[in-house]
Amino acid sequence: MQKYRKDLDVISRLSPKQYRVTQQGATEHPGSGEHLYNNEPGIYVDVVSGEPLFASSDKYDPGTGWPSFTRPIDPANVNERPDAMEGGIEVRSAHGDSHLGHVFPDGPADRGGSRYCINSAALRFIHRDDMEAEGYAAYLDQVEEVHGCGTRHSRWRLLLGRAGPHPPPRRRPVDAGGLHRRQRHERDL
Repeated sequence: MQKYRKDLDVISRLSPKQYRVTQQGATEHPGSGEHLYNNEPGIYVDVVSGEPLFASSDKYDPGTGWPSFTRPIDPANVNERPDAMEGGIEVRSAHGDSHLGHVFPDGPADRGGSRYCINSAALRFIHRDDMEAEGYAAYLDQVEEVHGCGTRHSRWRLLLGRAGPHPPPRRRPVDAGGLHRRQRHERDL
């Protein structure tokens, strides 16, 4: 069995965005995450520790602007705790202690009712075809082929016929350098 841990060497190689999200508890801008529209079969692991967190077969698009899942692939790898700063329940990886996002009670009722709203920057995607070679063969039975979801719609969004409980993210004006006002401030710090 593979051991997962917080790896300081990996942390030192994180991008600034990955570091802010996983180590400082930041949140990506809605609609900006690289995994938001990924409909390939596979699993999502903690970018710091490599522990398996979510399966593509549990991913859906509630229209919030962040990748969302109905449940963790292995509950032992996810910790949930109250978040006094943001409100709600924060989700962290159990072994890497990475901030992942938040869980809300407004997910699909027939799939447990939870919506794990996760930052892409906290995740690394491993395609089903690569899972065995990367040591995740034990999770192959939890990954199913994804059919006909399109690039911007999940099967749940299509079934529900709506964008979800939240309005689509609003577009913010950007400066000539392609940065939002908040990003310019973070850059200048």
